[in-house]
Amino acid sequence: MFSYEEISKRELNRWKIQMRKRPNIFQKVSKGTQRKVNGILPERYHQVITSAVKSLTMAVLYGSKFITSPPILGMTLKDREKLVREKTRFYATTATIEGAATGAGGFIAGLADFPLLLGIKFKFLYEISSVYGFDSSDYFERLYILHIFQLSFSSKSHMNKVFDRMENWDEYIKTLPAEIDEFQWREFQQEYRDYLDLAKLLQLLPVVGAFVGSYVNNKLLKQLSETAVYSYRMRLLK
Repeated sequence: MFSYEEISKRELNRWKIQMRKRPNIFQKVSKGTQRKVNGILPERYHQVITSAVKSLTMAVLYGSKFITSPPILGMTLKDREKLVREKTRFYATTATIEGAATGAGGFIAGLADFPLLLGIKFKFLYEISSVYGFDSSDYFERLYILHIFQLSFSSKSHMNKVFDRMENWDEYIKTLPAEIDEFQWREFQQEYRDYLDLAKLLQLLPVVGAFVGSYVNNKLLKQLSETAVYSYRMRLLK
């Protein structure tokens, strides 16, 4: 009978294969379609999402907006991931309620969903970092959190680049200065926008906005959780 760690490592290896796959024709076409969606959305939308992503990215890297919990030490992987599932349920419920509330409020309230959901996602990732025993007050751990976020919400071609850095994280951070003056937030926010635009556009519509908001936010949080689990397994199960 296989141990929890052995099963987890097998699952991790299958996930790695998926992460290394190059974009197929459909994914390349989808990227182009998402770019066109950008042209449909009002300028106010672009201003809000750009400002929200930039400010929260800077807060993750340099600020104290997110209170960090001390890393949890001396816990088995099985117990860590049981705790991760509990936190995922809590944050997914929070994201669902927030999406339904802002989606029901029409266009203006729908715009408010972007910074609120970003905050929920980043707070969740800080919690998960602590559960896996990493110190999120460390600059490079915060940078890893941003890479997990990008891996979850990017086009396949960008995902490939991000995953390559994460798979070789210890070597990658040796090439970086002690502080990065200008994180590539423009590319970061563009990838995030392109990934979410179509679903979020529906959230701005009357009547269906509440349903779309609750469903999409719940799904996105669970997707982020799965990516985080495999990303930290990749560091613990070498």
